[in-house]
Amino acid sequence: MKLFRSDVFENLSMAILTLRAQKLRSFLTVISVVMGVWTVMVISSIVSGIDVAVRKEAESFGTSSIFLSKTQIGINTGRLTKEMRTRKDLTYENAQEIAKLPAIELAVPFLNISNSYTGEKILVRANGKTSAAIRLEGTLPDYANSGQEVIADGRFFTQFENDTAQKVCVLRSSAAETFFPDTSPVGKEINIGGDTFRVVGSLAWREQLFGGGTGVNNLNNGIFIPFQTAKKLRPDATEVFILAVAKPGLLEIAKDQVNDRLRVLRHISYSEDSDFSMSTSQSLIDEFRSLTFAINLGMVLLSAIGLTVGGIGVMNIMLVSVTERIHEIGIRKVIGAHHSDILWQFLIEAMTLTGIGGLIGLLIGWATTLVVNTFVPSYVPLWAPVAGLIASVAVGAISGVWPARRAARLDPVIALAHE
Repeated sequence: MKLFRSDVFENLSMAILTLRAQKLRSFLTVISVVMGVWTVMVISSIVSGIDVAVRKEAESFGTSSIFLSKTQIGINTGRLTKEMRTRKDLTYENAQEIAKLPAIELAVPFLNISNSYTGEKILVRANGKTSAAIRLEGTLPDYANSGQEVIADGRFFTQFENDTAQKVCVLRSSAAETFFPDTSPVGKEINIGGDTFRVVGSLAWREQLFGGGTGVNNLNNGIFIPFQTAKKLRPDATEVFILAVAKPGLLEIAKDQVNDRLRVLRHISYSEDSDFSMSTSQSLIDEFRSLTFAINLGMVLLSAIGLTVGGIGVMNIMLVSVTERIHEIGIRKVIGAHHSDILWQFLIEAMTLTGIGGLIGLLIGWATTLVVNTFVPSYVPLWAPVAGLIASVAVGAISGVWPARRAARLDPVIALAHE
């Protein structure tokens, strides 16, 4: 065993010396290996980083949450179909009926009134500042019990304030910072669509994928008002989104009950498809992962192409190396080197060549992920550098077999006579 280890280290030292003597040729040979490993590192880090961010954001809505909408929820890879656009809206009454189901803890409707239904946007004003980019939603006080929000200051509005359409509101963190920086917004007045509202509470900041975007696409840049008040403020707004929360351990049962109840309420026959969308945190995560499967497959193909090209280059350079060192091989055989010694010498040289290329690819890839992380979430999974390095060494082993066997089979007499 000691003899074997000493032979390996001797061959490794010889390989490194040979590569140092041919720096430019060696680098040009493995540049495809570098690019292949770099591709694995960068793409896997982006996909893994976004996957973690999507999972965290989806789970922030609660693992027992059920999301209901008339159109597709989640990743929409195409435009809405005519059938989706012409579906009946979900309603406030639908949410009330769902809340009565045995497996449902609570169900709350959301009415987004920040969209321009009549071509006229609702302006929000306070402290000399005006914005048309605030996300305005009407909902019920039960939303405060869903576990998805944290009250930072004050309180949520009450059922009485909703039933009587009181002009009260709760600010999300960015909206509170915009209109009431460095001070508590609770008790202050804010003008929404020309009406004066009293702020009764503010919510803590919540993490969002890619920072949540800007304007109404940023959940933190929003204001909640009572559902009935929202209906009065914008009577033409009809599109309702419903959040239902299942009782502990009853998510699958709750999904079946919600599906059956909505189909009855919307008069959908047994043979017809549902004209609404239902999702959960896990289904959103699964949907994203099914999309990234294609990206991962593309990454594997690109990396395989790069490593294959690199392998061909390594094979060519090793064949040239064998031809250039025929006399050296003859001398080693005459002084006692065995067939296996010559074979391992060139195999280790090929694996060292691609292994170094793999290490360079890992270093460049790691540096790239640090840059990428400033723009999109990125996270390097442990398998990526391990797989990249193993693949690069394996390419060297496979590509070096033929040149190594050719060197090992040389007749020492003919090799010594070679000039």
